Order: sequence, then C-alpha cells, then structure tokens
Amino acid sequence: MAKKEKTRVYNRLFFKLYLNYAVMLLITAVLISLIFIWSFTIVTTNNILKELREQARDISDTTRETVINGRTDQYVEFLQRLEKINNWDIWVISNPEAEIPLDFNMEYGATYGDFEGTPELSGYLELLHSAFAGEVNSEKKYDELYEEQTITVACPVYGDGSEVVGAVLVKQLVEEQQQIVSSSLSAILLSSAAALGISFIIVILFTTGLSVPISRMRATALELAAGNYHSKTGIKRDDEIGDLATTVDILSDKLLENDIERRKLDQMRFDFFANVSHELRTPITVIRAYTETLADGVVQDVDRIEQYYNRMLSECKSMERLIGDLLTLSKMQNPDFTIEKEPVNLTQVFDDIIRSAGAIAEKKNISIEVTKEAPLMMVLGDYDRLRQMFMVILDNAIKFSKENQTVHINLSITDKIRVSIEDQGIGIEPSDINYIFEKFYKSNLRQNSSGTGLGLAIARQIAVKHDGSIEVESAPGEGTKFIFTFPQCHIEV
Repeated sequence: MAKKEKTRVYNRLFFKLYLNYAVMLLITAVLISLIFIWSFTIVTTNNILKELREQARDISDTTRETVINGRTDQYVEFLQRLEKINNWDIWVISNPEAEIPLDFNMEYGATYGDFEGTPELSGYLELLHSAFAGEVNSEKKYDELYEEQTITVACPVYGDGSEVVGAVLVKQLVEEQQQIVSSSLSAILLSSAAALGISFIIVILFTTGLSVPISRMRATALELAAGNYHSKTGIKRDDEIGDLATTVDILSDKLLENDIERRKLDQMRFDFFANVSHELRTPITVIRAYTETLADGVVQDVDRIEQYYNRMLSECKSMERLIGDLLTLSKMQNPDFTIEKEPVNLTQVFDDIIRSAGAIAEKKNISIEVTKEAPLMMVLGDYDRLRQMFMVILDNAIKFSKENQTVHINLSITDKIRVSIEDQGIGIEPSDINYIFEKFYKSNLRQNSSGTGLGLAIARQIAVKHDGSIEVESAPGEGTKFIFTFPQCHIEV
C-alpha cells in the first residue's frame, strides 16, 4: 500500500513539473557557472598576458635607452623595483650571437649559459630564441622551479640600430589568477544557490498554479460523472487552463440542461402512457362489459342487442381514432421526420376544407365566411397536412359555436401569409390557454366528450414542420381566434 502511495506521488503532475523545472534550473545554473568560469579564466589570462607584453616592451625600451645612453647605474635598481611591486620574475639576457651583444653588467636574473645548463631554465630556451629572432612571444606552462603554472613573455631588446642585442623575459605565477577565479567561483556559487532557491520557490508557485486548477477540474469532472450537474470549477483565467475550465463549466451547464430535459421527457412519457391508459381503459371496459353480457346470453331483446353492438362499434371507432392521432403526433414530434414540401395555394386548401366542413356547419346552421386578399397565396408544404391542421381548428370552431352563428376565416399577405380562424363561441378560460396545445388536454365541457385531446397538439406540430407559428386569442363568452403565420413561397412565372 505504501509503495502504491509512493508511486502515486511520483506520478503526480505537481511532482513531475517541479522535478523537471528543478533539474532544468540546476543544469542551467551549472552550465552558466562553468561557462562563466571558463570565459573568466580566458579573459583574465588574456588580460595578464596583455599586461605582461606591455611591461616587457616597456622594459625592452628602457633597456635600449640605457644601452644607447650608457647610464646603467640605476638600471638594476629599476628592475628590482618592478619585480617587488608586481611580484614578477624579470630576466634580461644578452644575445650571444649579436655583433655587439648586451653588456654583461646589464644582464639580470640569469645568463644565457644558465638557460643552457640549468634543467629548470632550459625549457625557456625556445622562447628566448624567438625573442633573439625579433619576435614578441609568450607561453603558459608548468614551471618546475616554482612547481606552479606560470605565464612568461619574451621581448627582444634592440641596440643602437636594428640588431637584437638581448631579450627580456617577464614571468608571473598563475596562482594569483587562480585565487581570483576561486573567489569569483565562490561568489558565483553563492549567487547561483540564492538564485536556485528563489527559482525553486517560483517553480513551486508556478507548478501549483498549474496542478491545483487541473485537480479542481478533475474533481468537477468526477462530480459530473456522479450526476451532480450543478458542480462548477470556479476557475477564471485568461489562458488555456481557463479555456479548459470554461469548457468544463459549459459541459456542466449542458449536462444540467439535458438532465432537466430528460426529466421533462420522462415525465411527459409517464404522463403520456398514463393518459393513453386512461383513454383506452374506458372504451375497453365498455366493450368488455357489453361482450360479456352478450356472451352470457343475459340480454335477449333484439333491439338491446343491436344497441350494444352499435355502442361497441362506436367505442372501437373511438379507439381507432385515438390510435391514429397518437401515431400522427408521434410521427410529427420525431426530429428526423421531414415533410415533403411543394408549392401549395392556401386558397385552394380552404375551398376544399369549407366543402368538407359545410355539412357539419349546416347541422348547427353556422355560416362560414372567407375573406381572401389574393387568389394565390403560396406556401411550401404538404397539402394534406395543411388541410388536416386547418380542419382541426375549423372543426373546433364549429363545435364550440352556438347555433345560427358565423365563423370568420381571413387570409392576408404582408411579408408573410397570415391566416386567422375566428368563432363566436363560448371562448377559452384564461387558465386553460397555456395548456390547450398539450397532449390529452381537454376541458370539462360537454363538447370535448368525444374528442381525444390530441387535435390541437397535432395542429401545432404541423405548423412547426411548415416553419410557421400558431397563436390563440380568446375571451370567455366572446369567442376564440386562432392565427397562423407562414413564410411566402415566391414562384416565378
């Protein structure tokens, strides 16, 4: 268990980020220190070498002036003072091959024979010969005499002409340079340690700023997976993490909306089955009762038997109509269901509807008045579905109108086609207006006793499938007005 927890800690994003940044900073600090030390060493060596060359030239010029002027009394004291002040070794060597070599009284530190005979000095012969050849040369090497690294510069000394009469060698220990590098290295290491400490604190803050929001989003995702769609990340940032957090919050909102919609659909489905069961139970009960009565032979009267059969037939027709309306409504509510549309003239549709509804209206002595602004009012739609929709509304208008009244139908054109069907019937109560388009909704009026409660729901779905809208205006005792709006279909002639 402890091993798993340890492995889990090592696999955490915070640990990985911190470790990667820490290693990167450490490597960077080490590389910077090494590069600085290397460059500092080179720069220091070049500066020392440059200074030694300049000093060697100055000593060479002074020696030449001394040779020309012949004033050698203070020459040795001058060299000794330079050695003491600068902690150098200075050698002034006569060129044995010159026609007029440097006076032996001006030789200082060693003679040419010492370089040939002393093993510790023999290593400088090549440098000395290059000076006798008129070159200013230098070398850095391990000095066996001092047992340390030294830098030596050799410079020729000219006589009263162009002949090299001798050479000046100036040597300095590298120990001082190493001390400077060591002190610089200590300062670098100290500053690097301080910088690393500050950087590690910054890395902790940075990795925390990355890992904490991710952990919070993970917790929110788990809450969403558990069904808590109200959970939010609460992260507000103007970067990619903020965008991801916003996406998670949007997902939460969408899941919440879908959950609410699902609950509504479940409730609607439950209500639907409850309503269907209720609507079918009554006719089935009636049919069963009559069937059992007939099967038992209780009723012998022919008229009553025929009455029972007619009632059973009526209930079967009612169930057939209910099932047909349910299938129609289910088909219309299917998002994948599409209506095959073609240009339809609404004036022609209403001519057909009025002929069919005329017989119903005639029974109650109800007249139907139609007003048309134009002979052609074209929409894209299904002729039969449009006829079914308007027939539902017109049938209700006749059903809920009293005898000897008028139903007004008006077709007008603005930017859209507007159709209104208005009756002078009993009207709709304000409390019922918001529910009349719901499935199986029926008021307690006797006119609704034979209906299925699906007609207006079907009418609205047909209107929606035709990119139209349906509105209702009604007042109790004054009548009801249904208003349809459809986009025009422009046909080029």
